[in-house]
Amino acid sequence: MSQPATVRPDERPAVWMPSPPSVWSVAATVIAALLAVPILAVIFSLAHPAADVWQHLWRTQLAGLIINTLGLVAAVGAGTLVLGTTLAWLVVAYDFPGRRVFEAALILPLAIPAYVIGFAFLGTFEFAGPLATWIRTTIGWRLPDVPSGVGVAVVMTLVFYPYVYLLARAAFHEQGAATLETARSLGRSRRRAFFEVALPMARPSIVAGTSLAMMEALADFGTVSTFGYRTLAEGVYRVWYGMFDRVAATQLATLLLFFALGLLLLERSLRGRARFVQSQRRGPGVTRARLSGARGLAVAAGCAGVLGLAFVLPAAQLTTWALADGGLRVRTGFIATLRNTLVLAGTAALATAVLALVLAYARRLAPGGAARFVTQFVSMGYALPGSVIAVGILVPMAWIDHEIIGRLGALVGRPLDLVLTGSVVGLLFAYVVRFLAVSFQSLEASLVKIPGSLDDAARSLGAKIGTTLRRVHLPLLRSGLLTALVIVFVETMKEMPATLLLRPFGVTTLPIEVWERTSESLWSDAAAPALAIVAAGLIPVFLAIRLTDRSWGPRHGPQTPTRSDRPGKPGPLLDYRRPE
Repeated sequence: MSQPATVRPDERPAVWMPSPPSVWSVAATVIAALLAVPILAVIFSLAHPAADVWQHLWRTQLAGLIINTLGLVAAVGAGTLVLGTTLAWLVVAYDFPGRRVFEAALILPLAIPAYVIGFAFLGTFEFAGPLATWIRTTIGWRLPDVPSGVGVAVVMTLVFYPYVYLLARAAFHEQGAATLETARSLGRSRRRAFFEVALPMARPSIVAGTSLAMMEALADFGTVSTFGYRTLAEGVYRVWYGMFDRVAATQLATLLLFFALGLLLLERSLRGRARFVQSQRRGPGVTRARLSGARGLAVAAGCAGVLGLAFVLPAAQLTTWALADGGLRVRTGFIATLRNTLVLAGTAALATAVLALVLAYARRLAPGGAARFVTQFVSMGYALPGSVIAVGILVPMAWIDHEIIGRLGALVGRPLDLVLTGSVVGLLFAYVVRFLAVSFQSLEASLVKIPGSLDDAARSLGAKIGTTLRRVHLPLLRSGLLTALVIVFVETMKEMPATLLLRPFGVTTLPIEVWERTSESLWSDAAAPALAIVAAGLIPVFLAIRLTDRSWGPRHGPQTPTRSDRPGKPGPLLDYRRPE
């Protein structure tokens, strides 16, 4: 009878033990948990619905708010889709007078917030405005009254079309001449080749740009408030300050949250599994067709008209108001307002850069499913309206002040003032939630270009993770880090809804100054802070113009590979290659 085999202690199989999470992974998880608080607070507010407020809203205005919001988002999506794609194809596929200037200048409307263009248009085209007055006195015509919904949709289309234009232009550039020439050799005209080949291949980029424009329209408060057009974003503010019911405002914000998530799902479904990957050797660029005579002048006039309405006219009107009465119209306290804006924007930019660096580095060290989920989750913040983030932050802050700090005051024997509610802490937290995705995308795009062999070499020399980050990666991340700081700085300067709802008492920023003046139709008083915002917005726009213009090589198009075509070098700005 055989004896059972015995296993010596040193021959027993080792039991697998999971490795403890690294400090970077724990930090990334903590950051994601903190950023989830506003979203969860808004969603959990539905557990105790304010039935009387909901009944009142439904009887009076809720249905109208929903219809107006959906109509505005759809109109802006359609407008930016058509305008941005058309302009991108014209500057890529055709050569006409001024093409090179228009290719770069059509990005400029990104520098002006929608609410600034909105009040500039109202002040210009209203009955007592300079243009309407000149037309009445010179020609004898009266400009027709434009419905507020149409005016808001037109203004937002002019402001947000560069999102589609930038991404579509990059996609059309990357397709190269071979794509169109193949279609032409199969008997397709240039127009049919565009609709049947170039446009479907650029669909992921176009859908992404259109979705960004629609999310911006969904989140907008300043423009709709200026035009008196009622939407959900404007309704949240009215319920908050008009009815003094923050619970109802929080529950109304859940509709904005669900709409934003719906837009994200719509973008993914429309994009489907479509991909567009740029090869390392792109080859010759698209051969531009020469448009001469009346056709070339017509296309140039169209581009000039869009640029004039979206940038030149508002900037000129703001400058005219600011220089009225022989000097710059600066209200008392403008310097303090400017200082508050710069300090808040600088602090938010630094905070988001640090947190984004932790997230990007944690994903580099452990590129697994958990890290991917955490980073994708925190990227949702940019898709959420500022008003949703604001009400989602105020609820937990108020709870901490009353439950924790209030009991602490009872223990010490004296009441403590509200520490978090109405403080700068909540406002900065809202900025971080809103714009962390922007900083993270910039840093991650720079970090993935650093080969892993540098990490291995540093570890072989005995360098720890922190030392490798400080001495190897940070010097190579300077460009991406600077880009992240600049973009978040400018976006924070333009942010209105979150600032309006969370700003500390007595603290005013440039967007708040613009909103307060325009709500009273004091266009001239609002010109100086609006020009300051526009000047700050021009910084990243000029950076984008320089990078995109340089990335496409020679003056007459990308006929030869440039440095961006070589392996390991950065590709063109806003290269759209999203992983599944």
